[in-house]
Amino acid sequence: MYPPIKAYESGFFQGANSDKHQLYYEVSGNKEGDPVVFLHGGPGGGTDPKDRQFFNPEKYKIVLFDQRGAGKSTPSAELENNTTWDLVKDIEVLRQKLHVTKWHVFGGSWGSTLSLTYAQAHPDRVKSLVLRGIFTLRQSELRFFYQDGASHLFPEQWEEYLAPIPEAEQHDMMKAYHSRLNSPDANIRLAAAKAWAKWEMATSRLIVSADAVAEAEKDDFANAFARIENHYFVNEGFMRNGQLLEKQEIDKIRHIPTIVVQGRYDVVCPATTAWALKRTWPEITLHIIPDAGHSSREPGIEKKLVEAADIMASKGL
Repeated sequence: MYPPIKAYESGFFQGANSDKHQLYYEVSGNKEGDPVVFLHGGPGGGTDPKDRQFFNPEKYKIVLFDQRGAGKSTPSAELENNTTWDLVKDIEVLRQKLHVTKWHVFGGSWGSTLSLTYAQAHPDRVKSLVLRGIFTLRQSELRFFYQDGASHLFPEQWEEYLAPIPEAEQHDMMKAYHSRLNSPDANIRLAAAKAWAKWEMATSRLIVSADAVAEAEKDDFANAFARIENHYFVNEGFMRNGQLLEKQEIDKIRHIPTIVVQGRYDVVCPATTAWALKRTWPEITLHIIPDAGHSSREPGIEKKLVEAADIMASKGL
């Protein structure tokens, strides 16, 4: 990772077609550099200052922003007018605000989903894609993580995830959590949010990280992360099942240089999805990291993402 740097510009912009959503953004690196936009995970995860460090600050003009309801954006955890397509429009609003013609797009996990969606909607605005932990919102992917799959590998954490839900409702965990995350009782909402967030934090690395799990105990983070994720997932991402992998959608972006970094033992976004993308789109470069799970903070993934960003900067796209 590159050394820590500070943003030289930050502020808020109004979400597309919304008086309610005010989105935090920041710019760092080289003011005259090659623009890159970082799309964070979740949805609802927000950005972190360390996200700037994937990019060479001498080469890149680094743009980070918090998606609707996430991070520093307001109102926090807001679900109204919060869909995948709203976020795609927000990216365009930010691009125009910063007077960027085309930019590199970098995203992991849900950020990979949004990167693919944005690129398919605006292929003429994307110089390159660097993606990590491919997630395409298919029902099979959601079922693996939230119903039957990852539970076989993390049984003790799964027990904690099950705990707030009566046995009669456990056949559809996303739906059961949805009712609690939208309860009129703030205590019920927060307890459900922390349990939902803890499940993901506990399973995101090859070796469980106590620091990551502790993040789930932070009220504001857990509330935004859990409510927004669940909202998107019960609504199937507001798109057709498998849409991002359809040939006619991939054909729109087939010309865009793309590097994918995937942890072999990623149980949040299993490698089978990255492989499905590679089969549909053989032109991409796929790196499977043999000793990593899901998190971008794992050493092998971190290193390969930095290398990928360096490669894109060197291409002179």
